[in-house]
Amino acid sequence: MNTVVDHATWTEARKTLLAKEKQLTALRDEVAQARRAMPWQAVTKEYTFDSPEGQVTLSNLFADKSQLITYHFMYGTDWQEGCKSCSFWADQYDSINKHIGARDVAITCVSRAPLEVFTPFKQRMGWRFNWVSSADSDFNMDFGVSFPGQTSGIYNYRETNVMEELPGLSVFYKDGDGNIYHTYSAYSRGLDALNATYQMLDLVPKGRDEQDLPFPMAWVDLHDSY
Repeated sequence: MNTVVDHATWTEARKTLLAKEKQLTALRDEVAQARRAMPWQAVTKEYTFDSPEGQVTLSNLFADKSQLITYHFMYGTDWQEGCKSCSFWADQYDSINKHIGARDVAITCVSRAPLEVFTPFKQRMGWRFNWVSSADSDFNMDFGVSFPGQTSGIYNYRETNVMEELPGLSVFYKDGDGNIYHTYSAYSRGLDALNATYQMLDLVPKGRDEQDLPFPMAWVDLHDSY
């Protein structure tokens, strides 16, 4: 249990923490600006995906938006369920979809599993966001999240041990002429800030309370299994 103090002492401690929080906010704004200023890479390969509406291209995933977020949802070709951690992140996508859509952003989940493999799981979870299969393309491999038959590879911009499927997120921009550019990707702990539940847990006394678990997200389950 933490030290219990009077109101004046508590307020002074809160002001000290507030100063650090303001520094973090300023740094976060600085990093966000640096992210937006990153150079772009032209996407010249034609990627196709299987969707409920049939085969679509990367360009189609933008719909009527100029900006696209693709979340690389871990779902192996023969898995019975989706990754619990990716599902933890995905539970918020329907709630934010309208809001980011109002700011010219589309979001799509992409998995290497065939469409017919993960569609029943999507229905079970009650999700409505767009989710497509890259089973017949190099998309997941090219963007550093799928490593079929490998035990090592480049993940999060460094050589490391890998699993067949790993999480990540990639961002794209499409200009008025239809040219597509890769603007950003994030992996591993770089995805933390996108999880609203973790941000809430960071506010409470016990925090994420993961320090005594076998691994940090050992407590996470599918939302219909708690």
